Amino acid sequence: MSGTGARTLPGKGARVRLRPRAGGDVFDLVLIDKAATVESVEQDLEGNYLISVVLDEDPGAHLGMMRQPGHRFFFAPEELEILPDGGRVRPPAAASILVAGIGNIFLGDDGFGVEVAQRLAARTLPAGVTVGDYGIRGYDLAYALMARPDHAILIDACPRGEAPGTLFVIEPDPADLGPAGDPGYLDGHAMNPVSVLRLARSLGGELNPVVVVGCEPATLGPEEGVIGLSAPVAAAVDDAVELVESLIARFLASHR
Repeated sequence: MSGTGARTLPGKGARVRLRPRAGGDVFDLVLIDKAATVESVEQDLEGNYLISVVLDEDPGAHLGMMRQPGHRFFFAPEELEILPDGGRVRPPAAASILVAGIGNIFLGDDGFGVEVAQRLAARTLPAGVTVGDYGIRGYDLAYALMARPDHAILIDACPRGEAPGTLFVIEPDPADLGPAGDPGYLDGHAMNPVSVLRLARSLGGELNPVVVVGCEPATLGPEEGVIGLSAPVAAAVDDAVELVESLIARFLASHR
């Protein structure tokens, strides 16, 4: 290893403390004794190793590759002290999961997704999970999906001919959504899972995996003297909350 002698090179993700050589610039003085994480190990044309690190205290560290190049610093291996944990790699960041309730609370059981989202928002959920009550705001949800969370769970009342209150999980077929950027799918007013996914694709978004937690409605319109969910759909809300939590647990486990 040219330029390193017998020194052990820290690998990507290793935890190090910065020990800049004497006579450096003002940045070196500021960075002395700072803790950092190795992002890459590179070599120059002479074969000398350069270690790219990101400071632990950097507020942009969580942005990953998007925050390059302004948040990286390069050091020679002899300017780094591998921390006493033996260069243990940091645990990977938690998966990002978007949970979105869809529906119109004034149209009977169409408010199912909103009710489930509100119940979930009141619970303690793992890091990386974001719950939103999107109601009938199709564009807002489409843009949230275009941010490409690792997983998205859309919750809605979906008529499929089953008994009212029946729950099911659907994985939309990307082939049914049309190509990204296709203006033929642009519709900001139709608010159901497929139309929202088509809207996101029409706006140019490439989507990560999406599942839909649906519930068979008894009614999708206002009834005289009736406000809120029908009895069978209201009874399914608690089970839907547990179903969504089980999906969250499964998605998080797949990232470990």
